[in-house]
Amino acid sequence: MLDVPMPARTLYDRVKRVIPSIEWPVFVDDIEAILALKRQRNAVILAHNYQTPEIFHCVADIVGDSLALARKAADTRADVIVLAGVHFMAETAKLLNPDKTVLIPDLEAGCSLAESISPADVRLMRRHYPDVPVVTYVNTSAAVKAESDICCTSGNAKAVVESLGVSRVMMLPDEYLARNIAAETDVEIIAWKGHCEVHERFTPADIRDLRENNPGVVVLAHPECPPEVVALADFSGSTAAMSDYVGREKPGRVVLLTECSMSDNVAVAHPEVDFVRPCNLCPHMKRITLANIRSALEENRHEVTIEPALAEPARRAVERMLAI
Repeated sequence: MLDVPMPARTLYDRVKRVIPSIEWPVFVDDIEAILALKRQRNAVILAHNYQTPEIFHCVADIVGDSLALARKAADTRADVIVLAGVHFMAETAKLLNPDKTVLIPDLEAGCSLAESISPADVRLMRRHYPDVPVVTYVNTSAAVKAESDICCTSGNAKAVVESLGVSRVMMLPDEYLARNIAAETDVEIIAWKGHCEVHERFTPADIRDLRENNPGVVVLAHPECPPEVVALADFSGSTAAMSDYVGREKPGRVVLLTECSMSDNVAVAHPEVDFVRPCNLCPHMKRITLANIRSALEENRHEVTIEPALAEPARRAVERMLAI
């Protein structure tokens, strides 16, 4: 491997199974600069499980799924939070840290689910279903959260729905998550028609092909996948739950039906497991790079702000979720 300064060489040991040595020198300058900038600015980097390994394992301070990032964002003592993820995640971090500087490295890092529903849509649903509480997936804008009663993630959706003690709820905007949770609870769930552009592409045929070409493979599916895909999987759960499953069960061969960087990040901790990698890539997550994380810290861009009139009710919906 080409000579690189410390601590980058030490960091490479973490990711050498998923990043070829010939690629590593391309990342070194940005990694070294980011580590120094974090110290200078008392900053932390929150990275979602879908970030690439050089971000997830080499510069991030807090990693996880949406629920873990939301919980840990509420506890950080840093002055600056850089969200290596998509815009709704940065807004959630700002809701929970109104007095801190929250940066997102690329303003175009969006989400098909967040874009599938507007505050006006939620108000329309309330008119159609008066007195039915609105459970809103965190994959939504702060403005949509402000119209909601409580938020949920894929990891706690069932617990949130059942915590309300009612017979019927609206769960917005992910139709497939709503249908998959409906199969696990007696609560009637009214769904919206939003879909994740990564997970909606998985099909039952994909699973059949994976099993045929990889005998003995264990199939783990995210609950944003279509219900017919989840039904054929060996396990379904949030990205955190899938990672925990691999660590607990240690399958000889496994496939994660979710965004492609997830497999790389989990594989780092489990060299004994063979990961089959179908690559459904999230173009929004991949807008976040080491280079623009560095620029965010150097130039204080792009700062996330939320109007106070929206922030208060949106924060209440997120905090109700975190209290469960």
